[in-house]
Amino acid sequence: MRVKALLLLLSALTFAAACTAGAADHNESDVMFAQMMIPHHQQAVELADLALSPVSKARTEIIELAQKIQAGQEPEIEQMTALLTKWGQPLDSHAAAGHGTEMEGMLSEQELTNLASLTGSDFDDAWIAAMTFHHQGAISMAMSVKETGISSEINALASAIITAQQGEIESMQLLSSTP
Repeated sequence: MRVKALLLLLSALTFAAACTAGAADHNESDVMFAQMMIPHHQQAVELADLALSPVSKARTEIIELAQKIQAGQEPEIEQMTALLTKWGQPLDSHAAAGHGTEMEGMLSEQELTNLASLTGSDFDDAWIAAMTFHHQGAISMAMSVKETGISSEINALASAIITAQQGEIESMQLLSSTP
């Protein structure tokens, strides 16, 4: 009888450990960060596309920075998509999809349209302001998930976002013709 009880207890502990191990690698903050950062990054890629368009007549330095931003954001989108898939979570949520311009640093459709209508130095200055605002929002979101999330992968990604985007903001400040 004792052996049966011991085996039953061991089975229960093994089951509990397996359940806990699967749930302990991420939390709701990690999921929400990935779900919200995907469209946030997609908008950064869209902003980069505007600078890369010949219509913008952007300076060479702006084009190079836009290429760098695009090259950095696309793999991060893939990484967050893979994490959400691994966790069995939808790529977007009603909360993330409903935030739109409520997400920190997101531009409205009208702001994007206005930016796309500019050319030359007017475009450059407006693009720098828009991308700086956008990056500041991403940095804020990344800092927040570092405080509330538990996923080591999201934590590493958030750290990388903070470092890269702070560096890009510094580069944009050097390129800006307005103080």
